[in-house]
Amino acid sequence: MLSHFRANIWLLMVTLVLSSILYPAVLWAVGQGCFSYQAEGSLITGADGRPVGSALIAQPFGGDEYFHPRPSSVSYNASASGASNWGASNYQLRDRVARQLGPMVKYRGGARKGQPVGPDIERWFREDRFQGKRGIVAQWAQAHTGLAQAWAKSDAVQADYLSAWRKSHRTEVAEWLKAHPQDAEAKPEDLAVPFFVSFSKEQPGKWPLVVEEKADGQTKKSVKPASEGSDIQAVFFDMWREEHSDVELESVPSDLVMASGSGLDPHITLKGARYQLDRVVAAWTAKAVGDQAKIRASIEKLLNDKAAAPFGGAIGVPLVNILEVNIALRDQMRPLQGR
Repeated sequence: MLSHFRANIWLLMVTLVLSSILYPAVLWAVGQGCFSYQAEGSLITGADGRPVGSALIAQPFGGDEYFHPRPSSVSYNASASGASNWGASNYQLRDRVARQLGPMVKYRGGARKGQPVGPDIERWFREDRFQGKRGIVAQWAQAHTGLAQAWAKSDAVQADYLSAWRKSHRTEVAEWLKAHPQDAEAKPEDLAVPFFVSFSKEQPGKWPLVVEEKADGQTKKSVKPASEGSDIQAVFFDMWREEHSDVELESVPSDLVMASGSGLDPHITLKGARYQLDRVVAAWTAKAVGDQAKIRASIEKLLNDKAAAPFGGAIGVPLVNILEVNIALRDQMRPLQGR
C-alpha cells in the first residue's frame, strides 16, 4: 500500500515539474528566442519608439488623411471580439454598409466620372426634401426609430444635448408622454424621434453634429447644427440613393464595407487601399506638405512596400496592414508639415 502511495506521489511531482515548469519554460525560451516579436504581442512602435498598437488588432482612423480599416462590429475592442448577428433583412446591416459608402463612393460615368458623390449628398440634404416632402431628418428618424435611438446612446455629448432639449421643449415631451404613458421615466434615447422631428422643424436642412473645439487649452465636444460633413454623407446616403437610383456609381471593394469575423482584422486588400488613395492624397496636400504628384508617388510607394499576399504570395491577393501603413504614413508626412 505504501509503495503505491509513494509511486503516485512521484508521478504527481514529475507531472507538476513537466507541465508547470519545464513545458512553459521551453515554450518561453523558444518564443523569446525565435519568435520574440510575436510572443510580445506583435507590437508596432512609432517614431519615438513607444508602442502604439498591435499588428493583429485594427484601430479606427477617422481623418481623411489616413486610410480607413474595415468596419468593426465591436468598435475595434479586442476584449469583445466577434461579428454582429444582423441578418440580411435587418436594416441595421444595410445602414452600416450605407454609412461606409456615403463618404467614399464615386460616380461611374458621365461628366463627373471618378468624382465623389459626397458633396452632392450634402447639397441634396440642404434642400430638406425627400420624396416630395419636407423634413428629411424627421422622416429619417420616424422611418428608423432604432437608428435614432442609437444616435442618442452612441455618445454622452449627444445624450446630454437631448436631455437639454427635453427641458426646453416641455410641450413636445408632454405630447409624447401622453401617447406613451408606460414610459413616464423616459430615457434620453426614448425621446430621440420627437427630438429629431422638432430639430427638423427648427433647423431645416441641418443635422446635429458633434464637433470638437479647443478652449482654455482643453478640447471640448459639443453638438451644433451642420449642413455639411462626412456624417451627413454617411447617414443620408441611403435616402439619397433611393431618389437617385438611376445614377451609376463605381463598385467599392467589399472589404471596405463588410466587417471581418472578429471585427479586429487590421488588413484590407491593396485594391481597397488604392480606392482611398485620392482622398488621402488630397487631405495631405491640403495640409501643405508638398507637391500633390510627389505626395501621391510617395504614398503609392508606401502601399506597395507594405503590400504582401498570404503565404509569401502563394495564395490570395495582396493585403496591407492599415495600422502599419497609417503609422508609417504619419511618421513620413509629419516632418514635411509646415514647409
